[in-house]
Amino acid sequence: MRKRVETYLTVVFLMLLTSLVGVYFINLIYGGFAKVKVFVSTTTSLYETGLLERLASEFSKYYPDVRLAFIVVGSGEALERASRGDVCLVLSHAPSLEVKYVGEGSIYKHVIFAYNYFVLVGPEEDPAGVSKALNVVEAFAKIFEAGEEGLTTFVSRGDKSGTNVKELQLWSLAGLNPLNRSWYKNCGCGMSQALIISNQLGSYVLSDISTFLKMKRSGLIPHLKVFFSNSTELINVYSAYISSKCGGEELKHAEEFLNFLTSDIGQELIANYGVEEYGQQLFHSVRGGEERLLAVWEQLSRG
Repeated sequence: MRKRVETYLTVVFLMLLTSLVGVYFINLIYGGFAKVKVFVSTTTSLYETGLLERLASEFSKYYPDVRLAFIVVGSGEALERASRGDVCLVLSHAPSLEVKYVGEGSIYKHVIFAYNYFVLVGPEEDPAGVSKALNVVEAFAKIFEAGEEGLTTFVSRGDKSGTNVKELQLWSLAGLNPLNRSWYKNCGCGMSQALIISNQLGSYVLSDISTFLKMKRSGLIPHLKVFFSNSTELINVYSAYISSKCGGEELKHAEEFLNFLTSDIGQELIANYGVEEYGQQLFHSVRGGEERLLAVWEQLSRG
């Protein structure tokens, strides 16, 4: 048991180290000698999947004098940094949090640039019997019941990320409150780490599909499988905003990157990213569906 815990801690440490080193090299490679630096706070899933690296690489071809400096945190922290003016741009996937900052006027120029789906994943043995649920809300109710009976556990990111916010909304829709239950494991960690913990413990967890596919392919989560995805309750909308405290040259180039995200080139990169490697889309283009996605965002923003 001790060896298993030590192995798990080693893997988590390496994941954290890789993440930090990755952020450094993205900032160095894509504009290390640029004249203007644009700080961008971003949700972890966009970075951990490699999509941001791909977008930054292409953007630098058109704007070689601009350096995109990414700060990778959960959506809650990403939005807070934008409101303080620590960053010029923010990329988030937590509508119910975003609407608060929009209302305060601390962020503006809302642009939806991608979407995918959250997935409920868990051990192949399915001790809670979620495979028999009619929908994801019923699945959460089954996990709660099984947890109370000592049959399973659930790992929560607990970091105010977009994924954490969605998870709490699903518990609320089920009319349940798992907080402070012994089977409810709050890791206060990123998505990759939460998936690794779930794989080690044989727990259920809510994930974005893109990070799950990347981790599954890497072989780090061999015992986890998807039980629910692609439903209305699980749609995951990614938005970009500009901080109201951003100005000057940084503001000009922040707007250029925001426009790049929704351009033909940016949308094609988003839609095609990972298809060849994973056999399916990690993210979807918003082209042609802007009004529908805005309506979805508005509904999600009400919690």
